[in-house]
Amino acid sequence: MPHEQYQTVIKTLHECMEACNHCYDACLKEDDIQMMSDCIRLDRECADICGYFEQALGRGTPFVSVLAGVCAQICEACGNECKKHDHDHCQKCAKACFECAEECRKLAA
Repeated sequence: MPHEQYQTVIKTLHECMEACNHCYDACLKEDDIQMMSDCIRLDRECADICGYFEQALGRGTPFVSVLAGVCAQICEACGNECKKHDHDHCQKCAKACFECAEECRKLAA
């Protein structure tokens, strides 16, 4: 298996993707959706890159450090946006994003 060494980051990417998708759905149901627009946009972006990077690692991508750097940057941005909002789903998403950014930074180094 080419991705044995990446088990931890793959799990973290998957958890982050799920947290972002949940936050995205929950944000769409909030009363002040306009205020949540940046959060919604970044949730989508972050879920997409995490899902893509998870798949890429699984198939042995040669672009590990490049993708890890991009993913860390997007996770960090999403986490910073989510932590501005008091909603439980945003706080949980921010935590998942920061954990994922940290794991990705290890691979980008």
